[in-house]
Amino acid sequence: MGDYSSLIMIALMVVVFYFLLIRPQRKRQQEQAQMQNSLTPGTRIMTTTGLFATVVAIDADDVILEIAPGVETRWVKAAIGRVLTPVDDEDVKSVDTVDDNVVETVKPHGDDPDSPKK
Repeated sequence: MGDYSSLIMIALMVVVFYFLLIRPQRKRQQEQAQMQNSLTPGTRIMTTTGLFATVVAIDADDVILEIAPGVETRWVKAAIGRVLTPVDDEDVKSVDTVDDNVVETVKPHGDDPDSPKK
């Protein structure tokens, strides 16, 4: 009976390991591959290194990205981290504008006369 209980415990550990680690990782990999295969020219993306770009062309395993006007680079599809969603004009209008003429000065920590002396 003791031999069966240890086998059952090992089998339970394998099942738990599968559902907690392997299955979610496999699902994330499938979603990532689906996103990379659904890229079309004109799509705004962010690479896994944090570079923002626009897809210009797609080859078999490569993607041509425009990182600045007239600057194109070739990347592997696996380097595409996520697709960026366009922002609505209404969302942009709700953000407060910043006045470029306002200059904010910051005093060093020790120069404040109200701060306690050591």
